[in-house]
Amino acid sequence: MPKAAPPLQTSGKRKMALARAMLTRGEGRVWVNERPLELVEPESVRTKIQEPLVIVGDRASRLDIQVTVQGGGLVGQASAARTAIARGLVQFLKDPTLEELFKKYDRSLLVNDPRRKLPKRPQGRGARKRRQKSYR
Repeated sequence: MPKAAPPLQTSGKRKMALARAMLTRGEGRVWVNERPLELVEPESVRTKIQEPLVIVGDRASRLDIQVTVQGGGLVGQASAARTAIARGLVQFLKDPTLEELFKKYDRSLLVNDPRRKLPKRPQGRGARKRRQKSYR
C-alpha cells in the first residue's frame, strides 16, 4: 500500500488579507474558513476562489483543500485564497506546465499582489483628495 502524502501548506496575500491553504489527498472537497466552498457568498467571490480549480480540472478532484483567511475585505480575502490554492496545486501536483498555464491566465494566481492602501495626508479627506481652493 502506498504511503500517504503529507499535507502541503501554502499561503497567499492581497492587501491586508492573509490566506493559508492546506492540501491533502481526499475526495475533492474545498473549505474556506471551515465552510464548504459551495456556501461562500457572494457568488462573485466564490467564482474568484474557484478559478485555479477550474483551470486544473479533474486533477483537483483527488485533493481536499482547507483555506483559512483572515484580515482585509471580501475581495482581498478571495484573491489571497485563490493565490494560496493555486500555489498549493502547483506544488502538490508537481506539474511545470500547470505553472505556465497559471501565469498565462493571470500572474496574480502565483504571485502575491504587493499593492497597499496609501496613507491619509493632511489637508484632505484621504490619500489623494484635497480641499478645494476658492480664490474669491
